[in-house]
Amino acid sequence: MVDDCPYPQSSAKNQSNRFLIQAHETFADAGVADVRHLLPVVQGLVEHEPGFHYLLQDPGQVIVAGNMLHLRPLPGERWLAWSHRLPRETNRNIVYGIGYILDDGGYYFIGIDASSLTHLQHALWTTILWEILGFGFIGIAGGLFLSSLILKWIETISLTARSIMQGDMSRRIPLRGTNDELDHLSESLNAMLDQNESLIASLKQVSNDIAHDMRLPLARMRQNLERAILAHAPSDTMHEQVEFAIEDLDAALEIFSSLLKLAQLESGAWKNEMELLDPAQLLKSVLEPYRSVIDDHGQYLATEIIPACPTITGHSVLLRQAFSNLIENAIRHTPGQTTVSATLTSSDNSIHVEIADNGPGIPAEAMLRVFDRFFRLDTSRTHDGNGLGLSMVKAIVRLHAGSIILYDNNPGLRCVIKLPIKIQ
Repeated sequence: MVDDCPYPQSSAKNQSNRFLIQAHETFADAGVADVRHLLPVVQGLVEHEPGFHYLLQDPGQVIVAGNMLHLRPLPGERWLAWSHRLPRETNRNIVYGIGYILDDGGYYFIGIDASSLTHLQHALWTTILWEILGFGFIGIAGGLFLSSLILKWIETISLTARSIMQGDMSRRIPLRGTNDELDHLSESLNAMLDQNESLIASLKQVSNDIAHDMRLPLARMRQNLERAILAHAPSDTMHEQVEFAIEDLDAALEIFSSLLKLAQLESGAWKNEMELLDPAQLLKSVLEPYRSVIDDHGQYLATEIIPACPTITGHSVLLRQAFSNLIENAIRHTPGQTTVSATLTSSDNSIHVEIADNGPGIPAEAMLRVFDRFFRLDTSRTHDGNGLGLSMVKAIVRLHAGSIILYDNNPGLRCVIKLPIKIQ
């Protein structure tokens, strides 16, 4: 057992005065600070002061008086192990005291039982530990609360953004009424959404007005040209030119009609007309009229439709148009001996309609742009069309809260439409 215990001296500063007073009284009674003069004083203290621990050693470190075992002669305050006490079996509390080097080289030590100090120190560390645990718990709980609050606010923004992406431009981020930074940010985002909605509505209104207002004069022009063609013989050159003009007007009227329909789709005009549909029967009814057309083009039709398909909520006329546009594109832009396939499968919460072919396909960089209005590949400009077919298909799919993605079929093109079984 070592002489000194590793207790911080600062813990016993309040006891120093007590030792100093007792030591000063001892030295005062002895008169001279040496072993010979201190011996009778220390012997008397051991007998009459049981609350203290004394040790007096001569210059050769031999114990001459006291109730402690041998100590190394070190001056100053010390913490000592219980094994230095006499009798050793009384208790096992450590000792705190002060040592002095005497004038003749001897050593004098006076100490007390330090159990009260250790208890105080234990209570202090226990208090500190509980405070650390308490503050840690408060910090963790506060962090979790703040993180849940922020995550909930972020999820609200995410739900709002998804609703806007699905066409509900009137959706806004709800305010919590706390008037804090999150509410201020929500107000700023809502103001930005208001401005975007106003700009989009203004742009749509302009395009709708143009399309609507142009249809009437173009229709009148067509009627006038039909009257003019009746006034000329079929062999007349004017008759042929008027027929060309009527064809161009029909194409222009078709474009305006498509633009108006696109605007109606994007505004959600048909959402109230949706009903429960059987997608398998719907796809079969769309494919049936194209079988003869595919045969005439020297192509092949392959179908794979699951027998028990869940019903979906949708608009039958619009979905027929979407499927028809994709099938017509596959027939029109692929050569003979090409296989056009139509597949219908389902997952837990959606159905998958896939229209594919093994024709030439389209470049990878054009797969996203083909959904833009009036976008046409150079190879498709030799075919009839106005570049609005796939834009119409995408608008119909988005109206049904679905998605449409193009893939490389190696070779050919594969178009996959995913429609939810229930529209939120």
